[in-house]
Amino acid sequence: MINSLPQAKSGIASIKAHMVTTTSDAGPKITIALDSNENAFGPSPKARAAAAASTKHLERYLENPAGILVPALASTYGLEPERLAIGFGSDDLLARIARAYLQPGTTLLRSQNSYLKVPNYAYANDAEAVAAKDKNFCTDVDAMLASLTPKTRIVYLANPDNPSGAMLPGNELRRLHKGIPSHVLLVIDGAYAEYVTDPAYESGEELVRAHDNVVVTRSFSKIHGLAGARVGWAYGASHIIDTITRIGLTFPLATPSLHAAVAALADADHRQYVISETAKLRDEATQKLTQAGIHVYPGYGNFILMEMKSHHDLARRVDAALRLEGISLRRFASPAFDACLRMTIGHHAETRTAIDALIRLHGEMT
Repeated sequence: MINSLPQAKSGIASIKAHMVTTTSDAGPKITIALDSNENAFGPSPKARAAAAASTKHLERYLENPAGILVPALASTYGLEPERLAIGFGSDDLLARIARAYLQPGTTLLRSQNSYLKVPNYAYANDAEAVAAKDKNFCTDVDAMLASLTPKTRIVYLANPDNPSGAMLPGNELRRLHKGIPSHVLLVIDGAYAEYVTDPAYESGEELVRAHDNVVVTRSFSKIHGLAGARVGWAYGASHIIDTITRIGLTFPLATPSLHAAVAALADADHRQYVISETAKLRDEATQKLTQAGIHVYPGYGNFILMEMKSHHDLARRVDAALRLEGISLRRFASPAFDACLRMTIGHHAETRTAIDALIRLHGEMT
């Protein structure tokens, strides 16, 4: 009798951490956490109230949450209900899309330094992840199209991207789609879409309406401040929505999460406040850091990516010193980002405190 263990899919062994984890019981407690791109301004007070009010019957499953949230999404964004699906965060929906459309012998194509978790969606399905070269962390459409092969089944685009914050303008988005075969699915991850005010930006909904091989994913974790609630949605051709709905959980949302999401959609004033204040602080931080000799990449989300190449290992040392002062930023488990730190835009006071400390430490170490 052969003595062996149950064997998982071989691709799962290729899954690796995409962020540098530095949590430790040693050292000062982190009091300014600007590492996970959460919305520091928080959710709408209406969303908080709705979530609290919904906890009276937590012993019950929430029946047909899509029947409640989808009409609210359709009304808020002017979308067709039959093209909408919901999930517990856009991460859930991206994983389902990969599970539905990838298999051994197929590939997922992405920009080289795009959202670093994306290859794991391919590996989990015994598929391969292919990376096209980028230009200064920005998606290069020509390189993406040149990297297509008969094995390609998904082309993934984060727009704006993470961790770079880069934005692919609408004309380039449409050029990318035009070069993709009709049997290949273009997945547009729009987690930070609401933060973009540049008129050249297109979120992808018009492509969805015009073509059968496009799906857009969005999140309540960012602009709506509901990261802890885990709510996301997808907009795509009806056959795509049907497919990813079939493989979803029976009860895909928690009761408080659903009611918080519906209330958040109704509070346009809060969303606009978050957009406005985030942009002001992002621009202020960029200006201060640039003046201090720290390179900041143009960004369109609620975070900034900065690069420190003047001294070896400078980014790591600055990050470690910030943590000793109770401030946490984000480093990444990719050599391309060894000289980089990403900082989420927080409250006014904590953002300015972190920037002042960063500039001071950078000056002391250079």
